[in-house]
Amino acid sequence: MARPRNGLPDGPQGGLLQELVLGLLGAGRSLRIWRSVLQLLLGLWWDSANWTYPGGVTPERREQRQRRRARWLTAELLGLGSAFIKLGQLLSARPDVLPAGWVEELAHLQDRVPAFSFAVAQQLLEQELGERVAEIIDIEEQPLGAASLAQVHRASLRSGRQVVFKIQRPGLERIFRLDLEVMQQVAAVLQRHPRWGVGRDWVGIAQECRRVLLRELDFRLEAEHAARFRQQFLDDAGIRIPAVVWELSSRRVLCLDYLPGIKITDRQALVAAGIEPAAVAEKGAASYLQQLVRFGFFHADPHPGNLAVAADGALIYYDFGMMGQISQRLRSRLGRMVTAAAARDAGALVAELQAAGVIASGIDVGPVRRLVRVMLTDALTPPFSANVIEKLSGDLYDLVYGQPFRLPSELIFVMRALSTFEGVGRSLDPGFSLVAIARPYLLPLMTSSGGTSDLFNQLGRQAAEVGSRALGIPRRLEESLARIEQGDLQVQVRAGETDRLLRRLALSQQSSGQSVLLGALAVAAALLAASNRPALSALPLAAGVPVGVGWLRLQARIRRDSRLEKLPGTATSSR
Repeated sequence: MARPRNGLPDGPQGGLLQELVLGLLGAGRSLRIWRSVLQLLLGLWWDSANWTYPGGVTPERREQRQRRRARWLTAELLGLGSAFIKLGQLLSARPDVLPAGWVEELAHLQDRVPAFSFAVAQQLLEQELGERVAEIIDIEEQPLGAASLAQVHRASLRSGRQVVFKIQRPGLERIFRLDLEVMQQVAAVLQRHPRWGVGRDWVGIAQECRRVLLRELDFRLEAEHAARFRQQFLDDAGIRIPAVVWELSSRRVLCLDYLPGIKITDRQALVAAGIEPAAVAEKGAASYLQQLVRFGFFHADPHPGNLAVAADGALIYYDFGMMGQISQRLRSRLGRMVTAAAARDAGALVAELQAAGVIASGIDVGPVRRLVRVMLTDALTPPFSANVIEKLSGDLYDLVYGQPFRLPSELIFVMRALSTFEGVGRSLDPGFSLVAIARPYLLPLMTSSGGTSDLFNQLGRQAAEVGSRALGIPRRLEESLARIEQGDLQVQVRAGETDRLLRRLALSQQSSGQSVLLGALAVAAALLAASNRPALSALPLAAGVPVGVGWLRLQARIRRDSRLEKLPGTATSSR
């Protein structure tokens, strides 16, 4: 018999046995994924049924359940491993297909998994680097960090250069491809669902995830991202990005300079090192605004674990697997967007967003325009809110969910990164204001697009508002007449008596449903009491307790509403 390899014999028999073992592992993996999918679908069905809420369903109770379900999904994705962790991070950029609470939970998805053995790491280095591995004279066995995709080891080279090696987990590509195949099957099932498939392209989302995730397995792309990002800040001594060691990098190994630093949220350590936390917050926000406004190529995952502060106060960026790029179409209109926002012209800003492809054309922009007007008022009215970006993100998520248009993922990553910096800034400096820091970076955009810097002056802003309103009157009249001709004009009428009747009808239906459920539980208890196992009758009786309590509360509410309607002055008529 041939020499064993990985516990299996070589030769034809060993190959067949290895294929059989891999096939069994793949089948078990598929069953594990489908079990999680079925649990999720069953949970969503349970949450959508009103009768599962003892005492009646309310928006607050439904929101609490949604939050719990989102937290469960986040934990489940962590348990499923690399591909599904990345899937959750990608889905967190799709507020058009997931509710805002789910998006916020998935946005916090960060993987922390046990490290694989140092012997395996050494073997992978030898396989990937070949003879070049001789350049490494010392490498630490204990990794600096471990994630589902790779782990990082510090090392020293013959030249004296201190570096880190990011080493991909063994067998990851095979697992990725298996998981992605199951994702395609799950997407096809969801697409055919009569409720969850309407208005959502799950198959397209799965295909996009496949393309993005397979690209992340190639560390040569991350090396290119790191080099490009470093090039942007070569002339800025306050920003540091590790250089790539190209000769010791490959598809599954990435070698970068070792840049130690203090974690950006460790305020005590910063103060002990003589570094002013407020200056760090301002420097971080300014560097990110430069990425957006000047370069259009930005770090899409700037959580505190990927940011550090050097001993001299310079800001250090790590991990360049997730990078974003603002399209040329959007950047070309950015100046006019800033000018419209400074003038608080919601109509002009929405028109620019449509022209840039941020908002789809051919939809009713009325709700969008109203939300933009409120957002501009909140964002540009002093005193500036400390978490204005976070509030704006929530408003955007609520706007696009379930609507026939979506925001580009690049804009979602921008909002999330700004919100992250906002949180980091507040932890370092209670008086931190991202809007105030952004002002000098946005003024050149206004000037280059034909605006003037005095738009931020109160008198100039008022004049711009009056002018835009006056010039917009003919256009708005024309739009209103066109909507009347097309039959699109909607008139909302609220009748108090009708609302009360509908509310009474809904309460009566809910009461009837709970009564039927109580009767069924009582019959079940009686049948079990007469059977050979009378102790089992306690089960339906126990299940009937919360239903009965909810029924009693509902009856009290119905009687209370009836008494209020009989009081003088409470009944009104609409004509």
